Amino acid sequence: MSQALLHVSGVTKRFGGFTALNDVSLQLAPGERLGLIGPNGSGKSTLVNCLSGTLVNDAGSVEFDGHKLDGLPPHKRAYLGLARSFQLPRPFGSMSVRDNMRIPLMYTAAVRAGHQRSEKEIRERTDELLRMVSLSDKADARPVDLTQVDMRKLELARAMAAEPKLLIADEAMAGLSNAEVDDILKLLMTLNSKGISIIMIEHIMKAVMAFSQRLVVLVSGTKIADGVPAEVIRNDDVVRAYLGQ
Repeated sequence: MSQALLHVSGVTKRFGGFTALNDVSLQLAPGERLGLIGPNGSGKSTLVNCLSGTLVNDAGSVEFDGHKLDGLPPHKRAYLGLARSFQLPRPFGSMSVRDNMRIPLMYTAAVRAGHQRSEKEIRERTDELLRMVSLSDKADARPVDLTQVDMRKLELARAMAAEPKLLIADEAMAGLSNAEVDDILKLLMTLNSKGISIIMIEHIMKAVMAFSQRLVVLVSGTKIADGVPAEVIRNDDVVRAYLGQ
């Protein structure tokens, strides 16, 4: 593996007497596509929250692009280039699709660039992102008027507006039809082709296998497998704990 973009070392998170993550370590290379899988309650969301800063790990450390993240709040991690989408999309309901895109461009992306963008630059970048996710014709709509797949696309586009080096996509395909899953998968592949590293948390194994260059499996807060997808899914522990076969 080339120099790691993300280095997670011995991360542990407890809630009272319950250990949600137990000494989890992993690395992610620049431009890599990583699938993070595991049954419900395995610790996937807890790990994502520790990476993004919404939870503070009790032990271990997280380093991103050469920066120690321990103790940094979520917005400062976003400034460094770490973005996430949420399983339940969280757009600003009173704003149009276009204005939802402007917020991260005006703040997070501006901080990373070191200067405030002009209105023309913001408008052009907004239009570019909306074209990328096929939402140009719905730019003036409110989120409540979007279909479920369009909400997922908006959620990913808002994360992309922060111009991340790493995107964590948390169940971006949940509840979608097969054709809609293909749409989101194609979008994630397009984003990755632009040099963005992606961690995809997903239960839809067809999508996971098509997307991932590497798979990490969590069970009961412990990493039980990490490797090439075709080999990981044949791992006896993974078959028993995750696939139920």
